Amino acid sequence: MTDKTLLLLMIMRIPGLRTAERNILGRKFENEDELSGLNKKDIESIISRSLPEEKWTMKQVKIQAEKDCATAQRQGIKIVSIRDAEYPPLLREIYDPPEILFYRGVLPDPEKPMAAMVGTRQPSPEAASFAVKLGRDLGKCGIPVVSGLALGIDTFSHRGNVEAGEKAVAVLGSGLDQIYPASNRPLAGRIIENGGVLLSEYPPEMGPRKWHFPARNRIISALARGTVIVEAPEKSGALITAAFALEQNRDLWVTEVGVNSARGKGTARLAGEGAAIINSAREILDEWGIEAAGIPDEEKTEAGFPVSGNQAGMALAISMARKLKMKISN
Repeated sequence: MTDKTLLLLMIMRIPGLRTAERNILGRKFENEDELSGLNKKDIESIISRSLPEEKWTMKQVKIQAEKDCATAQRQGIKIVSIRDAEYPPLLREIYDPPEILFYRGVLPDPEKPMAAMVGTRQPSPEAASFAVKLGRDLGKCGIPVVSGLALGIDTFSHRGNVEAGEKAVAVLGSGLDQIYPASNRPLAGRIIENGGVLLSEYPPEMGPRKWHFPARNRIISALARGTVIVEAPEKSGALITAAFALEQNRDLWVTEVGVNSARGKGTARLAGEGAAIINSAREILDEWGIEAAGIPDEEKTEAGFPVSGNQAGMALAISMARKLKMKISN
């Protein structure tokens, strides 16, 4: 572990800091020795804001940061900092990139475009089917899907991408040893086995927190060249991801199935505000100038009879939902 890595881990563990404030401290100091001599008032002076009234010392912060590093090493979790060459370049471009990323698996190829797919945790059968098919078709054309490993659209999108053999990217709102929801641990394992990656800005042993997920969404959209909102109600975290995508100058699409769904009022609103409506992976690939040679015109059931891609996606979505005891809304 370098002094710079320990410094950034210490900054991550200072209570009450916002991401942009961590960035300020990360740029200001070169190693942990420069930070170790400071106290809470010193930090408040640097960020020009009072921190929550918690009792802590920099010594305690350093001990916790060293523990984080030891835990990561013990659990096979790797650490990459924003100063490292292998840090995802698109993520480095945004206003408030995480100073540290924890990861399991292989970091994505920076030369390969990725598509983010997000949506409701309780999708309609049609949206669940579409998410599986879109994730799979993108995978067949060599496009990794970025999502949040949440129930619903995230799960179906990841699963379709994995079924196609692509290297999916899952961004968590918890430490990588705290897979949430627990029912997606097998899927997380499949992502790693496929050559994909699990990412988090949160250290090991840190559980999911409500405020982690909106912050996580900025990473999902930043890593991708474009974001697809598959199906989203009016008050959906997916709409936060859409806002980040626009702020980060990424492509944004909504799906026809989401726009026409009773559970897709948020999707329909985005369409009304100008988001492009898509109905297939080909439309994304055409926009990017990528040949969709990997997508067959039709797929076959296990019995060998031709079926439409939507039918195949629906069958897989329903099968997955039953296995995971996941709710699919009518």
